[in-house]
Amino acid sequence: MGASTGQGYEIARKSREIVRKLISEDLASLRDEEAAIVERIVHSTADPEYARLTEFSQDFVDAALDSLRTSGEILTDIEMVRAGISRPASCHIRDPEVREIAKKRDITRAAASMEYAAERGFRGIVVIGNAPTALMKVIELTAEGIMDAEAVIGVPVGFVGAAESKEALRKTDIPHMITRGPKGGTPVAVAAANALIALSGEWRFRGSPEDKFEGSLASSRIRNV
Repeated sequence: MGASTGQGYEIARKSREIVRKLISEDLASLRDEEAAIVERIVHSTADPEYARLTEFSQDFVDAALDSLRTSGEILTDIEMVRAGISRPASCHIRDPEVREIAKKRDITRAAASMEYAAERGFRGIVVIGNAPTALMKVIELTAEGIMDAEAVIGVPVGFVGAAESKEALRKTDIPHMITRGPKGGTPVAVAAANALIALSGEWRFRGSPEDKFEGSLASSRIRNV
């Protein structure tokens, strides 16, 4: 959230309290960890509708946390998503090899970047915040046994293919989180990924005051709901 001073922490705390009041009824049916993720999404977007749009597969939280705790990688569709995540993540969309794959096969660079990662033995969490074509490629590669996507945050945004790609993910056995319809995007993807990182306990040894505060908020959410 960017808080690094006492005043900043207090603003963030008050904001969290407002969010919880706005979406408390929507969180009632969620696991505590799922509720912590939704809270962070709503806080990051200032849009309470995400409390109703966000869906989790039953195994998503456990699979994602297991991946983070066993050195699973994080792979993103675009650089903006990668830059927002609070632990090292990979994005290959700018790699020259990916450009060549995309040109040769006449597919988007986002989709080609998923193929490129899979060919190099990627294992971990895939975070898709923008490109429906990347999400569809992850579904395809995982179904074919080419990609080891241990969990997927699938929240591409837009009016062309986004809702359809998320619905396709919902119908798979891949542990996943989605936002229904066309809404989603970088802030949602980053918020969900960073909430998982905080829930994994990684904040305890990162050393950043902001990460520690975020981790404390996530832990507090689990204790107090």
